[in-house]
Amino acid sequence: MNINFFATLRQIAGQKTVDFDLPNGTTVRQLAEIVVTRFPSMRKELLDENGNLWPHVHVFVNGRDSPYLENGVKTIIKPTDTINIFPAVGGG
Repeated sequence: MNINFFATLRQIAGQKTVDFDLPNGTTVRQLAEIVVTRFPSMRKELLDENGNLWPHVHVFVNGRDSPYLENGVKTIIKPTDTINIFPAVGGG
């Protein structure tokens, strides 16, 4: 499965799109753990001290931010889903 990274996360990943081999039944929450296992320096960007996604991190599944999915971070990702991960973005 391809996962797209944006802003500072793209710099850590070294490219926009990275291919991951996800086990069947992987949830959005488990995906975050798989990402930080592959890119340990993303841990502080994506996960808080309890291992939960920071509220300002946006994991989009097929264009919908994970808090708005039917099962939130417990939503199971399908191989055909499009995943985009955005860090907090500031500006004004």
